[in-house]
Order: sequence, then C-alpha cells, then structure tokens
Amino acid sequence: MANRPGGAPANHAKRIPKGHKGLTMKLVVAIIKPFKLDEVRQALTAIGVHGMTVTEVKGYGRQKGHTEIYRGAEYVVNFLPKLRIEIAVASDVADKAIAVITANARTGQIGDGKIFVTPIDHALRIRTGETDSDAL
Repeated sequence: MANRPGGAPANHAKRIPKGHKGLTMKLVVAIIKPFKLDEVRQALTAIGVHGMTVTEVKGYGRQKGHTEIYRGAEYVVNFLPKLRIEIAVASDVADKAIAVITANARTGQIGDGKIFVTPIDHALRIRTGETDSDAL
C-alpha cells in the first residue's frame, strides 16, 4: 500500500488491523434538551464512556416549534434549541449507552429528542496512531 503524505495508508478502507477482525464500533448521536446535558454526561461517564462531542443545534420535530410572547409581541419560534451529543463506542456498549441516554434525557414532555445509531468502519487517534476501539 502506498502511503499518503503524513503516513496514512492510501487504501485504509480495506485494511483491518490484526486482532480487530469482527470488532465493530457504533456512533451514537443523541439530540436532547440542553438542561439535560449534565445528567446525561455523568451517567455516560459512570458506564465508562469517557469522550463525547457536544454541539448546540436548533431544530423541530412533531411539535413544529411554538409561539412565545416577548415584550407584548407574539412571535413563532420555528426552531428550538437542542444539543447534539456524539459518542463513539464499541458495539457491545452501544445498547447500554442508548439506555443511559434515554433514561437521563427523558422529561416525559414533547421534544425530549431522538437517538440515532450508525456503524463506524474505522477510527484513528491522530496523536498516537491507535486504531478502531483502541482509539476510542
């Protein structure tokens, strides 16, 4: 395999590191209410999930926004503030992570959010060169 600048293999999609065959990873993306972040983060840390990415996002689901009154004027809020949490975990931890996020993000009210799970083909820690679940 030819190396690209920086030492990365040119054909990384087909390379399966020794000892990692069959070991899969998942990307869990959760859209939650902002005030639930600390509860979710603490619960994920308690089950051994130590890294996450959090992004402030705006969106709507079935509730399609709502009407608010500000300084006597009524206006429609079409996009509600949410947080997008992304965690990469080994497949055997994914179901537990999903259960923890669900339990700690739930308020029982409309707009609690969604969780999406997708497979990860390959992961690499830039600093050390560790790959796949070692990089998580």
